[in-house]
Order: sequence, then C-alpha cells, then structure tokens
Amino acid sequence: MDNSSIQTYSGLSYLKLFLALSRASHALLDIATPCLAALIWLNTFPPTKIISLGLATALSGYLSVYALNDVVDYRTDRKKLREIVNKSPGFDLDALYIRHPLAQGLLSYKEGIIWAAVWGVLALIGAYILNPVCALIFMISILLEAVYCLMLQVTHLRAVVSGIVKTMGPIAAVFAVDPQPSFLFLTVLFLWLFFWEIGGQNIPNDVSDLTEDISLKAKTIPVTFGEKGARMLIMWSLCATVVMSIIVLALKPQLLNGPSLAGTAGAGLYLLLLPAYKLYRSQNSSYAAVLFNRASYYPLAMLVIIAIDIMFVAG
Repeated sequence: MDNSSIQTYSGLSYLKLFLALSRASHALLDIATPCLAALIWLNTFPPTKIISLGLATALSGYLSVYALNDVVDYRTDRKKLREIVNKSPGFDLDALYIRHPLAQGLLSYKEGIIWAAVWGVLALIGAYILNPVCALIFMISILLEAVYCLMLQVTHLRAVVSGIVKTMGPIAAVFAVDPQPSFLFLTVLFLWLFFWEIGGQNIPNDVSDLTEDISLKAKTIPVTFGEKGARMLIMWSLCATVVMSIIVLALKPQLLNGPSLAGTAGAGLYLLLLPAYKLYRSQNSSYAAVLFNRASYYPLAMLVIIAIDIMFVAG
C-alpha cells in the first residue's frame, strides 16, 4: 500500500480500519463467552479485580486473534475480494466497519502485524497474571488460529480447528477463576461451545462464501458436502448445542430451575434453531448470514439469562 492511501485516513477513521481488522464488533460480543463460562462454573460473580482483568484480557485476546486471521489470510482475502467486487451481500456483523482493510490495501501488512502483536502481548500478560495455564491456552489458540487459516485449501476438517479455537477463551476463563475445575464440566463446556461455533458460525459463514471458496479451490464443509449437506450439519450441530446447554446447567444444580431452563431453551430456539431451520428448508443461502448474525448473540443472551438467575433466583 502506498503512503498516499494511508494519508487519506486519520483520527477516528484511521482507528476504524484497525477495529475492522480485529472485527471489533464481533470481538465485543465474544467477550460474553468466557464471562458466561466463568459465571456458570462459579455460580456467583467473581471478585471485581478478576472481572476487570479478565474483561481486558479477553478483549485483547479476541482483537489479536481476529487480526491474526486477516494477517495470515492476507493473500487469500485479496483473491476473495476480487471475486466479490460486484457482489452486494446483506448485513454482516464481521464487516460492520469495512471488510478486510488489510487485503484492500487500506492498512499496510506491517501495521496489521504490529496491531495483532500488541494486543497479543497484552492478552498474554493478562492471562499469565490470571493463571499461567490461561497464558498457555492463549498461546495454543494463537497457533491453532494460524493453522486454521493455512488449512483453507487443504481439508474441510479445518472447521474442527475453528471449533477448538472458539472454546479456548471460555476454558481459560474457568481456569482464571478456579485453578482446579472439574474435567467433566470442561468437557461439556467444550462440546457446548464447539457445536455452537460449528453450526452457528463456521459453516454458515462458509455457506455465505461458497461461490468465492469454490473459485479459490478452498476446502470447506459446503464445498465438500454441498449446501444440502452443510445445512444438515448445521441443524444437527445446533440441536446438539441446545442439548449441551441443558447438560451444562444440570452440572450446576443451583442453576437448574424453571426460569433458567425457560431462558436457555428460548435463546436456543430463537437465536439458533429457528434461523437454522429456515436455512435448512430454503434454497436461499442468504439465510446463512441471518443465522450467523443471530447466533453471534447467543453467548451474550445466555450470559444475561444466567446472571439474572444468579442474582434473583438461584442466589
């Protein structure tokens, strides 16, 4: 990118390019996921110091990981943008500011690396203060995110890697509030959020990008199994998500009550199953973006439900 293009952006506009690189709108929503995991495990609110440090660390981690995704995918994103130059997609939560500013040449590659590295270092420091295990988990997630990006033209099983990465933050959050959590709880938590990521985020996003991915010879689930197979996997994954959400509550009997069950079922139905069913029944891939956007709010909705339950019911 030449200097003249950089100079056209300054102040808030320039900052928005970096926020777009880190998909800040989605990163803010994702913070709810580790908060949710820690809250369910403790069945109460952590100390204020842990909450403050945890929120700052989680935000830094998500900003770093999302930026890393665009840094590693730089060349692929440039090819993909050429494919969609005349495409007019619907609302995309991940592109709330601008889509792939690095690939568009609005930010330099060096700027992208520095931005991702700074947030990564801050996240690593915060994670280590919370619990050295959290720092280890964060480093593993960074490595897996890079592997996920590099597997685009290798195998559709990269979706599994994506699911693992999305569970890293919540699992780290549990270790941040308890150095010796239950292995059973961590396993159920992993499966719950793994299926949510696969069915509500990864596959729907790939369905939306199917045309471009075919032209790039990418290996994704929709490319490998077709849209029909992808829609079926979405439905099964999100049904598993709702089932696992009930099992998570069952591991914490204090939270297993009428209001929490009703809220959990309602969130799963409205944010996951209904849009997934609409996508499954239709032949219109635009519903995949609707599912992706609505499913992105699922952890936040569950956090609100559990927080209210702890404050007014379970407590």
